Amino acid sequence: MSVLAGLKPERVFYYFEELCRIPHGSGNTKEVSDYLVQFARDHELSWYQDASNNVVIRRPASKGCELAPTVILQGHCDMVCEKNEGVDFDFLTDGIQIYVDGDDIRAKGTTLGGDNGIAVAMILAILSDDSLAHPPIEALITADEEIGMLGAEAINTDCLEGKIMLNIDSEEEGIFLSGCAGGATLKASYPLKKSDITGTQMSIKINGLTSGHSGTDIICQRANANILMGRLLFAVKECVNIVSISGGEKDNSIAPFADAVIMTQEADKVAELLNNTADVLKEEYSVTDPHLTIKVNCEGEGSTLACDDATTQMLINVLNFIPDGVVKMSNDIKGLVQTSLNLGVAELAEKTFAATYLIRSSSQSEKEYLTDKVGKMTEYLGGTYELKGVYPAWEFKKNSAIRDMLCESYNRLFNKEALVETMHAGVECGIMAAKIDDLDCVSFGPDIIDIHTVKEKLDIASTQRTWELITDVLKQLA
Repeated sequence: MSVLAGLKPERVFYYFEELCRIPHGSGNTKEVSDYLVQFARDHELSWYQDASNNVVIRRPASKGCELAPTVILQGHCDMVCEKNEGVDFDFLTDGIQIYVDGDDIRAKGTTLGGDNGIAVAMILAILSDDSLAHPPIEALITADEEIGMLGAEAINTDCLEGKIMLNIDSEEEGIFLSGCAGGATLKASYPLKKSDITGTQMSIKINGLTSGHSGTDIICQRANANILMGRLLFAVKECVNIVSISGGEKDNSIAPFADAVIMTQEADKVAELLNNTADVLKEEYSVTDPHLTIKVNCEGEGSTLACDDATTQMLINVLNFIPDGVVKMSNDIKGLVQTSLNLGVAELAEKTFAATYLIRSSSQSEKEYLTDKVGKMTEYLGGTYELKGVYPAWEFKKNSAIRDMLCESYNRLFNKEALVETMHAGVECGIMAAKIDDLDCVSFGPDIIDIHTVKEKLDIASTQRTWELITDVLKQLA
């Protein structure tokens, strides 16, 4: 039975519920990609599907609008997969269990996937509605946006004719995004030398951090658990050998936790230094991270395999010498971070220590400089590195006809003032604008709260208004 039956716009919520039934986490998009192809076949629309599971569906203009310029409607079909501890759910095989919670749509114990399933649902609703006036449409639905915008990077844009693009992948209604930072993921790897170390084994656990998105929330100056671990270990650098370190989950998230195990022959001294440093850190971050906890425990005496003295000092240097957080604020746009980096994931394996950084900048030259700087520092400290997920900045244009149209339509329809912004995070518009000459594009969408978390919720009324906005603009473009 339908959970969303009766909600308006009915066609949008019908397709959203259909998508929720299909597992579509990042890296697992073949089934949803094939669903989109079958949709195109069922509606006798031409389509294209590539090896990366990107899909393009074309719908001719409505009658009388054949001479209008082609419009690209764009969103991505993958979602972030998170679930509550103890929830019996397999993202590879299970559909999202949705429910209506007052004015919102939520999921039972998991992320909802409103980001960006609602965009795909709106696009399918438009493609299947014969009553709408619209120009020729190219629906571009990309895959694996959440793990580095891999689909947008892979798509061959020779299959697209449009020079106007509506990207429905923002989460604050009434804000029309018109620029973003470029980015690159740098993964550093350091070789380990280990030996048997005798002494007292101690554990360090960092939890309770506020965390957040490494782009939009980096300006908040919240604590990064990997960096805090580096500071703790720096306080005892002459007295310990590292057994293990792990911290963070994703390169685009400010690390919310970190754990380490160390060996020492000066347990009382090390415990005192660590606890004193922990008190200092909790005071420093009392505003941004009021629930920060740092626990130091003695696990007993004995002998175990640990990093030797030189390797331990190298790892402590890695966590302390390479910068983290905001590097530079914009001189052009007040309050906008221009350049930053985030040590999102740190993990010590059997033979190597890996540190993964996400570098962002709205300045191409600064992004390249910071990337080279972190890479050279990695090599100086004894490691190697590789780059992946490199994407360009989307530079703000002072003149944009589609942005002006969207803002005018929003103001007229809802008697609310539209806002035009740029952001310190990556969106697919940047990649598409670099691939398609003279592309005029804007990113927008309905209110979706707490994306990428199990608290995610999609505002029903905002979805209705966003639908009215899109259909109004398509009518004007026709």
